[in-house]
Amino acid sequence: MMTLWNFALTLFRALFYWVEAIFLFFIPRRFRFKDVSNDIVLITGGGNGFGQMLAMRFTQLGSTVVLWDIDESNLLKTKNAIRKFGGLCYCYTCDVSNRSNVYSTAKKVKEEVGDVTILINNAGIVFGKPFFELDDENIVKIFNVNTLSHFWTCKAFMPSMREKGRGHIVSVASLAGLTASPNLTDYSATKFASVGFQESLWLETYFNNYENINFTTVCPFYMNTALFSGVSSEIIGILDPEYAAEEVIKAILTNQNIVIVPRFFYILYALKSFLPSKTLLALYDFFGVQRMMASRKNQ
Repeated sequence: MMTLWNFALTLFRALFYWVEAIFLFFIPRRFRFKDVSNDIVLITGGGNGFGQMLAMRFTQLGSTVVLWDIDESNLLKTKNAIRKFGGLCYCYTCDVSNRSNVYSTAKKVKEEVGDVTILINNAGIVFGKPFFELDDENIVKIFNVNTLSHFWTCKAFMPSMREKGRGHIVSVASLAGLTASPNLTDYSATKFASVGFQESLWLETYFNNYENINFTTVCPFYMNTALFSGVSSEIIGILDPEYAAEEVIKAILTNQNIVIVPRFFYILYALKSFLPSKTLLALYDFFGVQRMMASRKNQ
């Protein structure tokens, strides 16, 4: 009897949340934005490109911004740009692939700025080479930066979120973490791992009754930043990072769990789950995925 009751209750909850999602779909997101003016937002890889754009947007929203990067020069440039807007920004040189460096820098942030309430794991690298041309050392390096660093930052900052009963973890993954691409075996593997890490940690957090700690996983197409400089797409244009940053900000402000940019790729992601593999290969061939990385400029 109890099992039947639990099944009925679960079915009701599932239908309720489905109807709720449909209802919210028709409400403009700007009416559902949360206030982040009192938040401390830490962005790894915040001195350049996409991380820098996110930092500027959070500054406009009144947040206190903390930036980590290994590029001290660009950190200072970003800091000065933010302060011209009247924003509050703190910068730290930190190698996120170094666990002890992450923990020691996190301790400084807590002492000098306060408890981080929004953590954005944005730092990333890419080599863009065929599998047999990858150096073993670089395979280890890309996992340290793109994936393992998320473990260290979350272990450093989530305890205070659990104590406060609120927080937000954002992972800037990639579309390559949902559907793979040739010549990106190392990069794609790290992004699949970061997507899985986020989902598992989200579930673990929820079932331990920390529902007010939110998770957002960002899966953008190739962006027109230094990371993918020169990459070309025959059918779909390379993503404008400013547009992507705006979409990510909206997703964070509405506690969206996963965001794919551009939205067209939600369709491809859904199709992948049931289309025959040969059909997928035909689609990949049509979009020219095997040629996209060929024009990338070596960093």
